[in-house]
Amino acid sequence: MVHEHRTTESATADGPAHQHAERDKHRHDPHAHDAHSHGHGIGHVHTDSQRRLAWGILLTASFMVAEVIGGVVSGSLALLADAGHMLTDSAALVLAWFAARLSKRPADDARSFGYDRVQILAAFVNGLTLIAIVVWISIEAVRRLLSPVEVLGPVMLTVAVAGLLVNIVVFVILHGGDRDNLNIRGAALHVLGDLLGSVAAIVASLVIMATGWTPIDPLLSVLVALLILRNAWTLTRQSGHILLEGVPESLDIDAMKRAVVEAVPAVCDVHHVHAWSLTPGRHLVSMHVGVRSGEDHQTTLVAVREVLTQGFDIEHVTMQLEEVGDCVDHR
Repeated sequence: MVHEHRTTESATADGPAHQHAERDKHRHDPHAHDAHSHGHGIGHVHTDSQRRLAWGILLTASFMVAEVIGGVVSGSLALLADAGHMLTDSAALVLAWFAARLSKRPADDARSFGYDRVQILAAFVNGLTLIAIVVWISIEAVRRLLSPVEVLGPVMLTVAVAGLLVNIVVFVILHGGDRDNLNIRGAALHVLGDLLGSVAAIVASLVIMATGWTPIDPLLSVLVALLILRNAWTLTRQSGHILLEGVPESLDIDAMKRAVVEAVPAVCDVHHVHAWSLTPGRHLVSMHVGVRSGEDHQTTLVAVREVLTQGFDIEHVTMQLEEVGDCVDHR
């Protein structure tokens, strides 16, 4: 028997959906059918977000030099830690900006899904960098507690206030960008860490000026480090999950399988399901679908695709349709 390989495809996210059938002239296993549903233009960072990143780079890098000088002159660990954080922030923002631009490149023969994953890789690197900063601050804080150094409160206060203002401006700029993009979130978390560091430095300088108690400087640095660690771990975990092609956290595989069987009378079984994401919100699925004998496969393809795209926000689905009892692999 001659087998027909058919494909259904949706239009871009910006245009109306359309469907078409394409006949494959090659002969296959008599019961194997594949279906694909593609979407384009979802998950890209807009030009506005890139512009926000560029402004963040300019402001952060410019103030970093002043904060390094202030930290050295005053002897404040809080300022030096914040300056080191701003250095990594500048690198993180540059990485985020580069990833945002690279992700807009179209798909090619070598990368059929395009370059969107570059943003996730950048977010993962930024998360690891934040964790490394927390470790460094903690180690240095212990050293300062064991061997206290003189801290010049007035100099520390002046630089910390200026740093707070710069960090607030940069955070507001980034916070207004694409909040669902892990790349932007990673950059914003770096700046948020700086903002908290500036607050800690202000508090520490005021305490030192009032009481002369210098241990407040490393203690508050550790507190800020712990606050950074929580967000850094979340960012690293989420981006790592996507890089490992884990099942999207918002997707219930069992519920999806039940919905297909209940909504499409021609389907009696769904198995061998794999689900993953390119970026947050861009979910992809492959599955084997058991079809009752005598049912039209093309109609079934369209119906199943409709359930997945409308009910579960699946952008790309690959299906192998099989007559009942003819599944090649039941894993």
